[in-house]
Amino acid sequence: MNQIPKKNLEWLDTNPPLKELCARYPEEWENVESELAEAFSGGSADSLQVYVKSLSARGANIAKGAVGKKSLDGRTLSQLVRNRMAQLAVKQHLVSVATGVDSGKVRFNLLNGLLAQMLLFRDALERKPVSMFWFRLLWPLVWQKRILMPLVQPKGIYCFYSRELIAALAKMIGARSCLEIAAGDGTLSRFLSEAGVKITATDDYSWQHAVTYPETVIRKGAQEALGAYNPEAVICSWPPAGNSFEKQVFRTRGVQLYIVIGSRHHYAAGNWGEYKNQTMFTFSEEKTLSRLVLPPELDGAVFVFKRI
Repeated sequence: MNQIPKKNLEWLDTNPPLKELCARYPEEWENVESELAEAFSGGSADSLQVYVKSLSARGANIAKGAVGKKSLDGRTLSQLVRNRMAQLAVKQHLVSVATGVDSGKVRFNLLNGLLAQMLLFRDALERKPVSMFWFRLLWPLVWQKRILMPLVQPKGIYCFYSRELIAALAKMIGARSCLEIAAGDGTLSRFLSEAGVKITATDDYSWQHAVTYPETVIRKGAQEALGAYNPEAVICSWPPAGNSFEKQVFRTRGVQLYIVIGSRHHYAAGNWGEYKNQTMFTFSEEKTLSRLVLPPELDGAVFVFKRI
């Protein structure tokens, strides 16, 4: 088969927007449009969930076939482009549904921006442990709630952590050695460390295009990190839906406790197939803690796995 030059992969690694992908690969976009029309035709969340799960599985298969290669054949590149297009199109659709904005920039007005900044951030986009007292008092005054997460998710922010949540997690982890996988900018580990937890933050740095990784976040993928540190407790915040790395947590013998901060919606986060199929851990949602994941419009949840 004809090999596609390395420059095509390098261009895709820059994470071009959907508009540029469509302009460069119009035939692939035609195929994706057909898939999207079928996925959205029923108008139900279930059909969209099935489609999103299929994208995750398809992406994993493409990545497995392409690993280590400096160039791709035309068929594999086409599959990679189509999958990227579909993911971006679904994300665009969800932003539109969440915000009510179909085009143009999504932004807070001055008052809503000031309230959100005061409640959630220390400086710029540096998150802080949120006071539940002030959040309950001031969040009802923010009338542009729907656009908060679409504004911050491109920077790798999927939720906010209340002070009460951090205190409860620190108590649950106790004196155990703890590892955070897929830590992103390391915010959760920073908060837990400040609360006295012995924790190491790790990430594979795959979101360098969006996330500024501090030195405190060690560059290791989940499997490598689990093998290197053999932690007693593991925590992960918003693991990607259908990811391939969480299964390694359940296979690491030293792990006694695994905490997942994510979503009640299975298509939004986590490897639910692995959660249900593993047999070495009990599994439950800690609803008291789920209410401390902010903002509440996320339907966030805290799931706890304890070794049997």
